[in-house]
Amino acid sequence: MRQHRSRTTRTLVAALSATALASTVLIAGPATAGPGHGHGHHGHGHHGHQHAPYLRTVTALDGPRGIAALGRGRTLVAEEDGSFSLVVGKGRKPARVTELGTVPGAVGVAAAVAVGTDGTVYLLSGAGEPGTGGATLYTWSPGDDEPAPLADIAAYQAGDPDPFNVEGDPGESNPFGLAAHPDGGVLVADAAGNDVLRVTEDGDISTLVRVMPRTIEVPDGLPPTDPDGNPLPPAGTPIPSEAVTTSVAVGPDGAVYIGELRGFPATPGTSQVWRVEPGATEAVCDPTDPRAGDCTRVADGLTSINDLAVDRRGTIYVSTLSKASWLAWELGVEGSEVGGLFMITRPRSGGTQVKELVRGQLTLPAGVDVGPDGRVFVASPIFGPGALFELVWTKAKKGPKHHRR
Repeated sequence: MRQHRSRTTRTLVAALSATALASTVLIAGPATAGPGHGHGHHGHGHHGHQHAPYLRTVTALDGPRGIAALGRGRTLVAEEDGSFSLVVGKGRKPARVTELGTVPGAVGVAAAVAVGTDGTVYLLSGAGEPGTGGATLYTWSPGDDEPAPLADIAAYQAGDPDPFNVEGDPGESNPFGLAAHPDGGVLVADAAGNDVLRVTEDGDISTLVRVMPRTIEVPDGLPPTDPDGNPLPPAGTPIPSEAVTTSVAVGPDGAVYIGELRGFPATPGTSQVWRVEPGATEAVCDPTDPRAGDCTRVADGLTSINDLAVDRRGTIYVSTLSKASWLAWELGVEGSEVGGLFMITRPRSGGTQVKELVRGQLTLPAGVDVGPDGRVFVASPIFGPGALFELVWTKAKKGPKHHRR
């Protein structure tokens, strides 16, 4: 069992890394449907509300993932060929796309992108073999010929093993999520290390928070064997499952938010969103005691989270790769290519409200970001021909207002 879990969660890097693309390249039909939904219609009667938000296509892209919304219709986006570009929207006219450079080691799955408080562009490549430029944080500024390496995430993780490791190498690294820190530098969510790192402008690395595994039950609906013919455990079998921290964002008060993909068996409804107190260090997020200490749970019941964004009012936007789970998609379960975009708010009445937006309109969404003006952008799908979209609220919608000056 342990050997199988290790193999499968490495293939979760199937869902998140270049190595599996040749064999699991998108279920191509639905993938191309994603961008087509963005041309100005209002979805499919979203929850029956007349004034639901819809997706407007900004520009076509190939395997877009990293998004950094800069405001005034300007967005930095990375693509699966390793390139990163500035996209300047012009209302309903075609956007202008200017390629800025290429990230070493970020071919197959696009780099993550963030912009620091001083305007420095940070670029993060995922897992890769030593010497390939993988698992590395880079910086780039206008006028630079190419991105410059700032921090070797894999080298740091090798010396900072996951103390709660369930499977595989506890020193393994697959950095995936990236967010600028308001005090300088960036935060890196490492999907293999199950942690979030703080990297300064000088490249110094420290561990900000670790997320513990969670015991979950094998879901119904999986085939009896995996793609290699290995038997899968029967439904209902309890299994310790790693967090797989794919995403990180910083709220307006300096709190750090973390999203989980969830390791094998990737049971739907077991991905959580966590909040780390401003200024906390070496925090631990514990699903058996989710209200204790400096890390507390904001939301539960989500599936295969792969990105987060927080606006200036504290509204959290969550991108989920597949509402059926990354494993269901990897195993070819029908309909599992449908992902989701969710909005988490805290009503004045108390508690937390999670609402799905643009239901059924996203195929394997790859990322979400919200700019300083409150405009929300989504990239989809993570593999193959796709697009950058803007989430558009109709004027009658009494939802989050854009913070235009």
